Amino acid sequence: MSRPRIVIVGAGFAGYRTARTLSRLTRNKADITLLNPTDYFLYLPLLPQVAAGLLEPRRVSISLTGTLPNVRLVLGEADGIDLDAHTVHYTDPESDGGTLEYDRLVLAVGSVNKLLPIPGVAENAHGFRGMPEALYLRDHVTRQMELAAASHDPKSCAARCTFVVVGAGYTGTEVAAHGQLYTDSLVRKQPLREGMRPRWMLIDIASRVLPELDERLSRTADRVLRERGVDVRTETSVKEATPTGVRLSDGEFVDTRTLVWCVGVRPDPFVERIGRPLERGRLLVDPYLQVPGHPDVFACGDAAAVPDLENPGQYTAMTAQHAWRQGKVAAHNVLASLGKGERRAYRHRDMGFTVDLGGAKAAANPLGIPLSGPLADAVTRGYHLAAMPGNRVRVAADWLLDAVLPRQAVQLGLVRSWSVPLDTASPELARVPGAQEPSGRERDRDREAPGKPGQEVSPPPDGPGPVRVSEQQSETEKNS
Repeated sequence: MSRPRIVIVGAGFAGYRTARTLSRLTRNKADITLLNPTDYFLYLPLLPQVAAGLLEPRRVSISLTGTLPNVRLVLGEADGIDLDAHTVHYTDPESDGGTLEYDRLVLAVGSVNKLLPIPGVAENAHGFRGMPEALYLRDHVTRQMELAAASHDPKSCAARCTFVVVGAGYTGTEVAAHGQLYTDSLVRKQPLREGMRPRWMLIDIASRVLPELDERLSRTADRVLRERGVDVRTETSVKEATPTGVRLSDGEFVDTRTLVWCVGVRPDPFVERIGRPLERGRLLVDPYLQVPGHPDVFACGDAAAVPDLENPGQYTAMTAQHAWRQGKVAAHNVLASLGKGERRAYRHRDMGFTVDLGGAKAAANPLGIPLSGPLADAVTRGYHLAAMPGNRVRVAADWLLDAVLPRQAVQLGLVRSWSVPLDTASPELARVPGAQEPSGRERDRDREAPGKPGQEVSPPPDGPGPVRVSEQQSETEKNS
């Protein structure tokens, strides 16, 4: 008999774990194909450290070909699935189309930035779902601090060194915590006008930071942020965003050139086009991660609505913890559907959470035990090193160097503001001038660059303008 063809769409936490488990279990007796826009798995929990200049970008980018033996990587984005013909159509990075045939299909397309109908946000904010956004944010923050230090206008200086983060979940809290440390380090090298210092604001409609966590961890994070100088505003939202500032729900207008959007994620809109039942935008599956009516199709991760057997009537949250575990179960069930082993229903046990606050500060509750301070930081970093499927020594080396050497602060200028729009279905890819909208999956608007998709344009200057940035790592990223 011919070897079964297994196609996995997406290499996030769920897709990567599925591919890795299948690679180990099939022992080269199946054709495993992984379709992904990039050639790396992004370890999202450490992305705030990349934006703060603590880790180099490649440290959190795990090579797919280097860590997934016997798995064929196809670079591209899926833009169509024919469930009857058992085919997946995709578009590669050079806009050429291709088709993959499968006997078993695993959909793990993940999530994208969550947008809210607030005037000006789509135009004047950035998300934090991919490497391009993190690299842009680091350059942008560095540039604003340098411009502020050189400015003779107190009002302009204050606006440039004010950074607004919306969303006090895992990502927003970590971005604000690391961002404050980063800008403080820049001021020591190049002081601002007398009496001025960088100002980070963390805004959330909830009554406390980290509302998903135990109140003790929330209080720890809140205390660390406030002691560090972060202006925490709870029960507050954004009413309007403009190129020069943000109007809050209490009527205050904050002059700023930086708006970091970390209010959560939504399932990748790609699953809406499959034509199967959805639950709040997520593809409905059974406890075995199979799509009802299609025993050859499985789904896991943020884009799948998986029944929570520990809480009947509910679905598992969009977190990295669930995505990583679902990937392993999906791999076993794919093999069971091919006659190897038995099916497993997805069940989970909460192992706790970790939140890295930078500077030897963290909040964690491993196995339900609340921790804070250096001990929580040690647990948090130890967890990340254990969880990462590669680059552990390099990450540890960067942490060690950061502890003994001053942090480098330079603008590389590799990612421009118009290349990382907030309203994108592909946050892992930076938009390039003259390129087609990726795989037809971008929303039908281009708010930053003039012209039409496919038309050659002159990129606008990347001068002082608002930044755009996201969250939930599925709030995905931070769960330990």
